[in-house]
Amino acid sequence: MTSRPTPAKFDLKAFIHLIASIHPRYGQLAAGLGLGILATAANLLVPKFAQTLINQLSHQLNVTLLLGVVGIFILSAAISAGSGTILGFFGEDVVASLRRLLWDKLLKLPVSYFDERKSGEISSRLVNDSTQVKDLLANGFPNVVTNLLQLFGALGLMLIMDWKMTAIMFVTVPLMMLVMMPIGKRARRIGHARQDALAAFNGEAGEILSEVRLMKSSNAEAQETNAGHAQINTLYQIGLKEAIYDSIAGPVMSGAMMAVVIGILAYGAHRVLTGTMSMGTMFSFLMYLFQIIGPVGSLGRFMTTVAKTSGATERIQELLAEPVEDLTHGDALPLDGQILSMQHVDFAYDAGKPVLQDVNFEARPNSVVAFVGPSGGGKSTIFSLLERFYPPTKGQILVGHQDSAAIALKDWRQQIGLVSQDSAIMAGTIRYNLTYGLTREFADEQLWHVLKLAYAEDFVRKMPQGLDTQVGERGVKVSGGQRQRIAIARAFLRDPKLLMLDEATASLDSESEMMVQKALEQLMRGRTTLVIAHRLSTIVGADDIYFVENGHISGHGPHAQLVKNHALYREYVHNQFAA
Repeated sequence: MTSRPTPAKFDLKAFIHLIASIHPRYGQLAAGLGLGILATAANLLVPKFAQTLINQLSHQLNVTLLLGVVGIFILSAAISAGSGTILGFFGEDVVASLRRLLWDKLLKLPVSYFDERKSGEISSRLVNDSTQVKDLLANGFPNVVTNLLQLFGALGLMLIMDWKMTAIMFVTVPLMMLVMMPIGKRARRIGHARQDALAAFNGEAGEILSEVRLMKSSNAEAQETNAGHAQINTLYQIGLKEAIYDSIAGPVMSGAMMAVVIGILAYGAHRVLTGTMSMGTMFSFLMYLFQIIGPVGSLGRFMTTVAKTSGATERIQELLAEPVEDLTHGDALPLDGQILSMQHVDFAYDAGKPVLQDVNFEARPNSVVAFVGPSGGGKSTIFSLLERFYPPTKGQILVGHQDSAAIALKDWRQQIGLVSQDSAIMAGTIRYNLTYGLTREFADEQLWHVLKLAYAEDFVRKMPQGLDTQVGERGVKVSGGQRQRIAIARAFLRDPKLLMLDEATASLDSESEMMVQKALEQLMRGRTTLVIAHRLSTIVGADDIYFVENGHISGHGPHAQLVKNHALYREYVHNQFAA
């Protein structure tokens, strides 16, 4: 039997540090809390005035005092509304600032962070956990302050009015809370489990829905139905437990409070009949008693909120503690006119599982260097290291004689253009995709020019809105060949010094491949180009070809030289011709 993880204890220091990092508007919190305290103080006066009003009923109705009680009620309600509004504004400012902080952090995290986590779980941190923090700070904390004031204020006034009746309260209320504590503790644990289960379900659902075409083309509806039902059932079982404890907590609390009220009412009625307590005092005492009931329940709910927020704070702190990419630190070094090389590079995604071993290559200015070899050999990983998505485990990537790690990452990536087999297209217009990531403004003529260079002008002009045509999520409204040519046009617009082509013509029909190949030939002119390809037509004209197998380079040279001297490459070429 597996043990359940215990909910994290609330770390006040970590919570304060988290809140301080977003610089909230403390003035709004102070103003809202101050008005809340003022409204609570006004509420505490009402039973005292009611005591005097009821005691005077045997003589005559004190209209002035009655109007004063009504006025206090109205004033208290207005102040309370103002307090709630200000605290609401404060809460929205907190959650917006926290989400901005998390969003900025996420965008600066390295690719390796996203390799280990599902996008849905990350979005849960951004949306659900930040909301939980807001609820505690903007709602839970001010409520507990005003509730404690109301609780202890009412108890203090009750003690002044009649210590005997209050003594009964001091005994019965703690007993009632002792009865509620086990139920509340279990409810908090279930609430924490529900938060974790929701994050997991959100992550799974986000992954499946983002890959819905793969799911359908694989006939995986039944498989994903079962997997989804399993997670929904987990949430359902947690929800059943939550419903049970919520349904128990309500009646137990109500029954206990009713027993206290009836007991005090009976005792008070006896005191009134014996003449040791006035009717006004008993009614005032009961009004204070009802003012205590609300805070007692709210304090229990506050503890549940604290338990939920402890998990949310811990997860947010973990995210914020992750190391980020430094985009601006380093030198600005142009890549054109420089020799790009890898020197004795090793790399492993996971410790002890090497993907690249002692990789060496050299790309001279304006040359074409191709990487070929069996799938899984490490070719795309070489490109990932060149993009600096990951640092080498060992060795260096050099530009001339300078280590690329000393070059500012933003400046480095600005000089690289990548066209891959599945060129990513963002949801939005063609114009948006062409200029994505570029800070300059471009005239329509410039955009049409790069589309023409990429052999994409004709099909874009035929689209209903031209440059402003929506391509859909991941570019589903355009074909694979069209998507590739849009990516090539974007590369033209970036004008990269180093061009990297990762199977850019794979998975295309012959007509699309021909158009994309023409566009690539245009794009490659005057640039250092690195190519990953399986098709001989793409690589035979390369200045240098590196054969990558099992994470290392087993040979390199021009096509004719490799055919002559490298048995595996010769077999590779033979298989290509046979195909």
